[in-house]
Amino acid sequence: MQVERINSDALAVNSLPDGSRVIFDHANEVVVALNATAGAAWDACSEPTTLSGVTEKMRQSLDPAITEELVEDAILQLQEKNLVKTAGQQANRRQFIASLGAIALPLVVSLPISEQKAYAARARSGPTKPLPPKDHHDNPIQWLLGLLGL
Repeated sequence: MQVERINSDALAVNSLPDGSRVIFDHANEVVVALNATAGAAWDACSEPTTLSGVTEKMRQSLDPAITEELVEDAILQLQEKNLVKTAGQQANRRQFIASLGAIALPLVVSLPISEQKAYAARARSGPTKPLPPKDHHDNPIQWLLGLLGL
């Protein structure tokens, strides 16, 4: 399988310390979150390569036990979110999931900006609890219980 990352000017990529990535696609107004495994696959596709090339880079950067099947699943998920394009034969994802080992599965999640804004508005609309009185700051347990309303 040939793999090539979509290098679009519409993508803004934020790398997090744990290896995960948050990618904002301005053109489609979608935020895509990659866990560390999918982030390593994204990094390994920085130049056109093959599935075995991505596998080797991920083994070097993430875990020597990475399998080609795991890499293929990551690539398929990235392809579903229009972050990479592929050419060549691809395995059945259901077959891959049946053969899982102990390595963390790649995970790619996306959320349209409109849904993200609606969720943020709902999250801010709930009642807020006032902070506990300052006299509880001397005892952290009492302060925490006061903060929780207990």
